[in-house]
Amino acid sequence: MCLGIPGRVLERLPGYGDQLALVDVAGVQRKINIGLLDEGPLEPGTWVIIHMGFALERVDQAGADHAMDSLELMGSGPLGEDETP
Repeated sequence: MCLGIPGRVLERLPGYGDQLALVDVAGVQRKINIGLLDEGPLEPGTWVIIHMGFALERVDQAGADHAMDSLELMGSGPLGEDETP
């Protein structure tokens, strides 16, 4: 199974064959490789799903919210409560 984290593109970065973008991932800015995306130009504000530093697909706001909700659910206990020893 592949876990993807949603991020929102802030800007394209020059160099590296135009394959890097600065992306906001849960409030943290990260450089992400966007070379695997082949659907037209990537504009600021676009949401992407990221795995291992690579943007794998574009999503809309609802898709990004769903991905984040799923990640949060995986980290919670059996009834939605955090497991603490």
